[in-house]
Amino acid sequence: MTSSIKLVLFDMEGVLSHYDRAARTQRMAQLTGKSPDAVRHAIWDSGLEARADSGQIGDDAYLRELGDMLGCTVSRDDWLTARHASITPNLDTLAVARRVAARRAIAVLTNNCHLVTDYIAYLNPPVAQLFGARVFASAAFGAAKPAARAYLGCVARLGVDASDTLFIDDSEANVAGAMAAGLRAYRFVSAEALSEELARFDLL
Repeated sequence: MTSSIKLVLFDMEGVLSHYDRAARTQRMAQLTGKSPDAVRHAIWDSGLEARADSGQIGDDAYLRELGDMLGCTVSRDDWLTARHASITPNLDTLAVARRVAARRAIAVLTNNCHLVTDYIAYLNPPVAQLFGARVFASAAFGAAKPAARAYLGCVARLGVDASDTLFIDDSEANVAGAMAAGLRAYRFVSAEALSEELARFDLL
């Protein structure tokens, strides 16, 4: 089937890479000398990570608040080292994205703070190499998926209409949010299934 899709927008973690929260927690615990439970509480249970992902606080404030909750200083390098431990590129999906890039524009929209996209070349080199500057953090748009503002801010930045965009995410809520915002969307399960779906729309 001929497709009118001009942009294929990928989620990163859970699609282009595997995310290991436990590995991140453990590495941060080692770096700070705090317990994994304390790290989990400071990053997630407190709502700090969600606030950073939605752009409510900047990176410096995020690191400062994280350190305050842990009772120590958390440097940018500490945070990046722990974050790096959580990411394993999904080479199969990246190969599919590379094929799409030969025919359509591609980009990434990930629920993250600016630290992830500013340091994407260190955190996820294959994604940085394939997508270049077209890796966007939800924080840049003042909202995290599944809020419509995240998707619409991203496609507007890229100069593409929502209706001409196919969004791919492993989260059912994020797929539903994209569709509610006017994008086409597909829930990711595997690289093989994604290839079949993209072929149906003449995107491979």
